Amino acid sequence: MSIFYGNGIALTEKTLDLLWGRQNLTVNNIANVDTPNYKSKYLTFENELLHHITMAEKGSQKKIKVSEAIRMQRPRIHSTRNESSRLDGNNVDMDQEQVELVKTTYAYQFMVNSINNDLKRLSTAVKNF
Repeated sequence: MSIFYGNGIALTEKTLDLLWGRQNLTVNNIANVDTPNYKSKYLTFENELLHHITMAEKGSQKKIKVSEAIRMQRPRIHSTRNESSRLDGNNVDMDQEQVELVKTTYAYQFMVNSINNDLKRLSTAVKNF
């Protein structure tokens, strides 16, 4: 596929994997809303992915390709350490978690639509031959 789309499909696939992980982490936070001393967690990857791709495009010291930069990307899981207003020490904010869940769901749906559109264009191009 990369000969037709460059790194577009690989980037979309990686982003879908990372969004799936973010959604699972958010669901885990919601599931632990009543667990004493539980600290909510969140996943980041966007800034680091952008940095790795930019460095690969510029020809960084390591001389890695953009496709390798995409494939090597790993998410970072952070734990929130802010103080809890609850007596049990749990700091899960259900409103925030539900917003994050919806936001991630929309981002995931957008990426699925994006890859579907890419594949439809490829299919249309093949049919014309």
